[in-house]
Amino acid sequence: MAPARPTSPTDDRRPEEGARTRRGAPGGSGLRAERVSRLIGGGLVLDGVTLVPRPGETVGLLGPNGSGKSTLLRLLAGVLAPSAGVVALDGRPLDRTARRAVARRVAAVEQNAHTQTELTVRDVVALGRIPHRRAWTPMSGADAGAVTAALERTGLTGIADRSWHTLSGGERQRAQIARALAQEPSELLLDEPTNHLDIQYQLDLMELVAGLPVTTVIAMHDLNLAAMYCDRLLVLRGGRVVAEGAPPQVLTPSLIEEVYGVRAEVAPGPGHPVIRFLRRGAEPTRHRDAPAAGARTESGPERSDRRWGAIPEGGIRP
Repeated sequence: MAPARPTSPTDDRRPEEGARTRRGAPGGSGLRAERVSRLIGGGLVLDGVTLVPRPGETVGLLGPNGSGKSTLLRLLAGVLAPSAGVVALDGRPLDRTARRAVARRVAAVEQNAHTQTELTVRDVVALGRIPHRRAWTPMSGADAGAVTAALERTGLTGIADRSWHTLSGGERQRAQIARALAQEPSELLLDEPTNHLDIQYQLDLMELVAGLPVTTVIAMHDLNLAAMYCDRLLVLRGGRVVAEGAPPQVLTPSLIEEVYGVRAEVAPGPGHPVIRFLRRGAEPTRHRDAPAAGARTESGPERSDRRWGAIPEGGIRP
């Protein structure tokens, strides 16, 4: 089989904490990171990572806890600045781009969201319209329509007037996804969005995300969901990229054991590889790598129509 794309050797010289390497923004459209590193508390948590999503694709970030997935997402969102390298939107570094302009294009959903303010679900979703409004102005008809559509797509219409503080963890997660959809971004960043969700809602959410006409970068732990719904995978370990490519190229038994320290069988599934983890000491019934590169050209279910309206009627089932 063809191996996952080899990563470039990384210079072992670490940038000084707080230093910025000005390389100039990479060309091209969309959101991208080029050889970004990030020092936190004197430790290098990202080391020379490059990520260039193609327009409209869903990129899954994989790796164990502490591998740098969340930090990379925060760099892409402009919440953190790289210690070296550059993050750019349409070829312009984020730190030279107005925050409102970035917010109109890039929506991010982090793992945990908290507020002490008394807000309804509708209020939370309406926060996604702030980048499109002038200060202290009421919502327009377009704003209200975007909020209503986001509530419908995430199956939250029936609880739109409930208090945020009464929601379960899964309902809060769906409300944050709805807030991001109301923002109508072209780039969507999601940090483990299926946490706290029942299996049904995990599948519904990933189906929704994969069908959106946006470029999505999503940090995940579930390898089977990543194989089903992601066009491309980027695997991190210790802040460095160890593999990148389509799911059949990347998700091999050897890669899974190397990165996660567990043994697994990988078998060809209906359009994507299927991973079965092995109990310690168990012998595999078969131990094969995924199909060779080129065996599939599209991951997940049929996705020929990526319009906003292509979501099944009723959105995520309540």
